[in-house]
Amino acid sequence: MYNPKSSLPEEFINDEEILDTLEYAAQNKSNRELIESLLQRAEDCKGLSHREAAVLLECDLPDLNEKIKDLAMRIKERFYGNRIVMFAPLYLSNYCVNGCVYCPYHMKNKHICRKKLTQDEIRREVIALQDMGHKRLAIESGEHPTMNPIEYILESIETIYSIKHRNGAIRRVNVNIAATTVENYRKLKEAGIGTYILFQETYHKKTYEQLHPTGPKSNYDYHTTAMDRAMDGGIDDVGLGVLFGLNLYRYDFVGLLMHAEHLEAAKGVGPHTISVPRIRHADDINADDFENAISDEIFAKIVSVIRIAVPYTGMIISTRESQKTREKVLALGVSQISGGSKTSVGGYAEPELEEDNSAQFDVSDTRTLDEVVNWLLKLGYIPSFCTACYREGRTGDRFMQLVKAGQIANCCQPNAIMTLKEYLEDYASEDTKIKGEAVIAREMAKIPNPKVKEIAEKNLIDIVNGKRDFRF
Repeated sequence: MYNPKSSLPEEFINDEEILDTLEYAAQNKSNRELIESLLQRAEDCKGLSHREAAVLLECDLPDLNEKIKDLAMRIKERFYGNRIVMFAPLYLSNYCVNGCVYCPYHMKNKHICRKKLTQDEIRREVIALQDMGHKRLAIESGEHPTMNPIEYILESIETIYSIKHRNGAIRRVNVNIAATTVENYRKLKEAGIGTYILFQETYHKKTYEQLHPTGPKSNYDYHTTAMDRAMDGGIDDVGLGVLFGLNLYRYDFVGLLMHAEHLEAAKGVGPHTISVPRIRHADDINADDFENAISDEIFAKIVSVIRIAVPYTGMIISTRESQKTREKVLALGVSQISGGSKTSVGGYAEPELEEDNSAQFDVSDTRTLDEVVNWLLKLGYIPSFCTACYREGRTGDRFMQLVKAGQIANCCQPNAIMTLKEYLEDYASEDTKIKGEAVIAREMAKIPNPKVKEIAEKNLIDIVNGKRDFRF
């Protein structure tokens, strides 16, 4: 039976419930009265159930699809305004014992260059990332019990946080590593991580097992309950995601929302972020071999409906996607993007030679961080390097309460402006600085609270005079 509060994957990601939901959505894809009622109710920004969201995703009425898009844009504006949080991935190691058929790190791949960063190499990579302007990293690693044990991950986190280079500092380290134990999640929490991120890849159990024929990741139940153990270990913020293209997108869309509902029901707080990657070419992986690839149009609609269904969660899109695609979905729901990314083990401090390829997937958006920041400013966004909520203890249910009440913008807007100012002073090209100063002037005028505005103005002057790391 379907039970979102259950600790059993077959109950909170219930196959029968997903199939019933998809049938219901197909039957009601042209039900104008139902779809209009769902859109009207979603105006309260309290979200929709997985079944209701599936109806919107399946909707085939052109005028109502435009309303879905418009509502997603308005919800995005209400919760996140025009702020876009910046981050970069840092790959520590691509040694892996799993047999995942969509990932070039799979154990049978004998020609990819295997690498593992030493702590000195991590320092060089982090300094290079700091010199670009990054403040937030997502560390990535293959699953290997001896090459990449939890002790290595913890030591690497400690190294990253310890590095202060010029005005640079990594203020938040998010972690994307394999499912592990409550004890190890507790250690990650004690190490000061931000969000624990783990992609489900697909929620269809049979397909999941076919895609993961060998290795620890082949255990569907253990992988699917990783977020429960992470939260039991004290980690407040977790990030969900599926790899669209591995399975039928409708099924995984519903499973993703059911997982979010499960966390809300069982742990009291939903996902901090949802990622929406699509399958990409990589080393010995040909994306064309996966017949469930989705079009840009469907991808944009998925982003829109997730934003409506789970309005409080951050949405992440990486450099897997092109500049054109990223621009489209920023307005529809995405609130975090990477910039200047490398998906190889190393490569920030020194470019990786072609014959030493260690990348997990091909990057579509190859622009530098400054080029991405410049582009965002031109589009009217505020590129934000803010990590204040994490460091002020506004995480988990405390963060969600502020978001759901619409109060988080009182902190986010001035924090985004101040961190942008830091970037402009320390790292920006001249053209980016000109565009950024214009955006700061415009956005400062919009701060409604006179006291907040006064403090922010003073802090901006102090940033010009060399002080750093102000936050509300």
